[in-house]
Amino acid sequence: MLSGAAGAVQAGLAQPGLVQHGVGGATDLPIPFFYAVVGATWALTISFAVLALAWRTPRLQGPAPTEPEPPRRPWLAVVGMVLTLWFVGELFLGPDESANGGIGALYVLVWVGLVPLALLAGHVWKDLSPWRTVQWALGRLTGRPDGFVRLPDAWGVWPGVLAVFAFVWLELASPEAGDITTVRTWVALYVGWVVIGGIVAGPRWLDRADPFDLYSSLVAHLSPFVQGRRTHLHNPLRSLPHVPVRPGLVALIATLLGSTAFDSFSASQPWQSRSPSVLADTLVLLLFCVVAALAFQAAARATGGVSRSERGALPGLLAHSLVPIVVGYIFAHYLSYLLERGQGVVFALLRPTGWADDASIAYFLSSRPDLLATLKVGFVVLGHVLAVVAAHDKALEVLPRSHRLTGQLAMLLLMVDYTFTGIYLLLSV
Repeated sequence: MLSGAAGAVQAGLAQPGLVQHGVGGATDLPIPFFYAVVGATWALTISFAVLALAWRTPRLQGPAPTEPEPPRRPWLAVVGMVLTLWFVGELFLGPDESANGGIGALYVLVWVGLVPLALLAGHVWKDLSPWRTVQWALGRLTGRPDGFVRLPDAWGVWPGVLAVFAFVWLELASPEAGDITTVRTWVALYVGWVVIGGIVAGPRWLDRADPFDLYSSLVAHLSPFVQGRRTHLHNPLRSLPHVPVRPGLVALIATLLGSTAFDSFSASQPWQSRSPSVLADTLVLLLFCVVAALAFQAAARATGGVSRSERGALPGLLAHSLVPIVVGYIFAHYLSYLLERGQGVVFALLRPTGWADDASIAYFLSSRPDLLATLKVGFVVLGHVLAVVAAHDKALEVLPRSHRLTGQLAMLLLMVDYTFTGIYLLLSV
């Protein structure tokens, strides 16, 4: 039997807020919505004005590193395999209830925790991934380390887009996101997706179809401490343009962006007060992702002086500028969720050892609403300012000289709209 503290943690893990972590809307945060929007909009507009006047030539563009990637670090592969066995073992062998620590490990430690991990350590998922270890071992046993077929270039990262949407659907639109059987089924399908695909198409499949691998790779390009897989302090806006431009890239980033916005929207009182509908949740989630993608496509293409084919390439060339917005939204929405609910997940995972029997969750941020509100708005604004800088510098490289400023106006309006919507969902719904 669990002690009182561990039992309280277990009860907390069973709450819907953990398994469908819509923590966006908070009407009692102390920053007035009007002042937050005005301040953020002015910060964004002034940033663009300063850039337009003082930043006339590209400063952040440059060739991607040409040296070969270092080999995977075996000790990290071992760590990744041990953690996977721990999390998956808890999920499948632990209690048949929502308090199972494996559910929280998936939603909190892996999905949300992947962002700060990639910012601090780069694309470390590539070393930690147990599926790469399995693919490596099976590839050598079969004599086909690169798989049996070549993944078509035209597929790009579209398999990963489908996998990312499958995860966010499970988390945000599924009526049984906290049901142990549902989560076990999703994880089993995911393992089959990456392992079988890795055997058939080799490690390239993991680069383009594993949702966690793709997510880690995107965020890692914004790490100030790791460039590629080499550790050194640098300006992350110089490595951000090296995000590979592949078919489906805009859809991938828009799915991450749109799903985060939907998470906050779905926590609003009007949406919560309606009759639950899986179809409505799914369609609105999809709508958020599609609108984010189409709006960016339109803003990126809204320039003159280029041919039709060149205009069609602009969204992919500018897509990396959305990564800071995604990261800013993740921190704004889920920082307190990761730091506070994450403690409960760790306690649940430690439950079999008895080490967490007397543990209690420290609600450091939730008990300081002024600090929490300031951080939320600050993360959104910082993400958007970095996005404006990244988009402006790339535009100076790819747009015709006569349209370098006018061609960015639509993108600026989109960034302002993203800012308004992001803060509105954070503070007013």
